[in-house]
Parts: sequence; C-alpha cells; structure tokens
Amino acid sequence: MDYIVLDMEWNQPWPGSPSARKVLPVQIRGEILQIGAVRITPEQQVADEFQVLIRPKYYRRLNRRVSKLTGIKEAQLREEGLPMVEAMERFRSWCGEDVTFLTWGFDDITILRENLRLYGMDESWVNRWFNAQMIFNAQTDGSTSQKSLKSAMEAFGIEASRPAHDALGDAYHTALICARLDLEKGTREYTQALQSHVEGFHGAELPGCLSRKVFYDYKDKRAALSAMAGSENKCPICSRQMLGSRWFAQPGHRYMDLAACPEHGKFLIRVRLSEQPEGLVRVSRLTYEATSEAAQAYARRVEKAEPEGKRPGSRRRRRSRLTENLE
Repeated sequence: MDYIVLDMEWNQPWPGSPSARKVLPVQIRGEILQIGAVRITPEQQVADEFQVLIRPKYYRRLNRRVSKLTGIKEAQLREEGLPMVEAMERFRSWCGEDVTFLTWGFDDITILRENLRLYGMDESWVNRWFNAQMIFNAQTDGSTSQKSLKSAMEAFGIEASRPAHDALGDAYHTALICARLDLEKGTREYTQALQSHVEGFHGAELPGCLSRKVFYDYKDKRAALSAMAGSENKCPICSRQMLGSRWFAQPGHRYMDLAACPEHGKFLIRVRLSEQPEGLVRVSRLTYEATSEAAQAYARRVEKAEPEGKRPGSRRRRRSRLTENLE
C-alpha cells in the first residue's frame, strides 16, 4: 500500500458576484483548479509526483485573492487546464488501487468529494484518508492546535525547496514531513489523536482566554453562528446570556464578536467552524477578557470597518446582526 500526499488549490467566487449567486446541482465550497500529489512508498520513501491544472466550469472568473496567492492565471487555466473529468481520471489512474491519502488539514478531501459529486463521479476511492497534522501533533508536542505547514517544516529542520501555495510544492513539503513520521503507528492511533483534537480547540489561544468549549451538530453555518450569538452566548462568570454586537470573519472559518453581560461587562468571543463527518457543523469557542490581545484585534477590525464619524446609531446598527455577518 502506498501513501498519496495530496494538496489542492481551488477557486471561490467573490461574494456578491454572479458566480456566487449560481445555483449548482451540488453545493461546493470551491472549484478545484490544481491538484498536486506525491507518493510515499510502504518503506516511507518519497517517490513519484503528479500535478494537473483543471479548467473551471462553474467559477470561471478567478478570484483575485486566489490568483495572487497561488500565482495561477485565468489564461493559464484556459490554455493548460484539463476538464475536471479527464483530470480526475488521470489522477485516479496515477494513484493506483491500494492507496491511503494524507493531507495537511481537513479541507482538501472534503473539497475533492464535493467536486466529484458535482460531476457525478465515484467518491469511494478517496474514503481512506488521514489528516497528517493530527499524526504530526501526536508524535511531536502532543498539542491540539493545527500547525501550519511552515512551522512543521521548521520543527523538522526542513528547508523550503518548492514554492508555497502551489499544490505540488505544498504536497512535496508535506511528503517530506510525513516521511519522518511513523505513518503505520500514526494511522493506527489516528482515532485517539483526532479525539484529542476535537476535545481541544482548533488553533492556538491568545493571552487573556477565560474559557473554551466545543459545540456539535449544527445543520449549517447560519445555525451555528446564530446559536453562538444567542442561546450559547453565555457570560463566563455568571452564565447569563450576553448580547453580541457583530461577527467579523477571519481566515480559516473563524469569526469574532464582542459580547456584553449586563453585570460583568464585555467579552471577546472567537469561534472556529469545522465540518463534522456527517456534514453537520462543529464550533470551537473561546471567550476572552475585554482587555486581551484578541479583543484589541477585534477593536482594530471594527475601526477599519466603520468610516470615521460613523456612529453606532446609524442604519447599519439597525440591520439584522446575523444578516450582516453572513453577507
């Protein structure tokens, strides 16, 4: 059995654009643009490589942030990209039959399954996979926070030799890390490592954190954020329900809000949303002091969002908070 280290880049439509309003046969969070993969042999030797560009069918207008981050251009996709079905057939053929996928994070396989489903293609061949971050944590510092690829490379003294945010480059660097792990043991003990991660918080907490809690089984993002701003928005001191202000989105499915308790004042709330195996949403929630580093970051974000002279009594405040936050 070989291990296939997989990394992908995908396009997401700009919010409010015509592409974002498209109703697709299957809901997807991103359309795959590039696949990079590296094989690791049963002896844990880094072996052959695979890469392919995919010409988008649904989100043809490339998000400028995606283009800037990856270096991929629309003209390049038109000239070099393959149709999705052909690209996936080539990738599956290269992988072979008896393989286990390794990714650096939880998103790649989910995005891959969504895109396969969109085209009516078989998903079963990608069912056997593991998040290498969990194995890395279990075999290094035992933490529950998600490590960046760069920090994991630094921990092992691996120097970057390929470009970052390139699917093959990131897959290659991930393969170098995986080759230094005990993959057989890591996959055997993966359930335990995953449980430790679930019971912890997905990401490092900042100074001033007062409480942390994980919530499960929300049907979607809207329901999750609504609960975090409503029934689960409890004061860390007296447990009374607090009044939120406005969610601000951060990278990595994270959101922050400033909430107020009538008795104990303001607290900064940070949440991270992640998908459970059955498609429901899990929320990792941290509560911070109002004077914490995290709260100061929120204040800076508010300052950027509100033009000078704009006061809380404006029309913006009267709009539905949840509607604002999900736009």
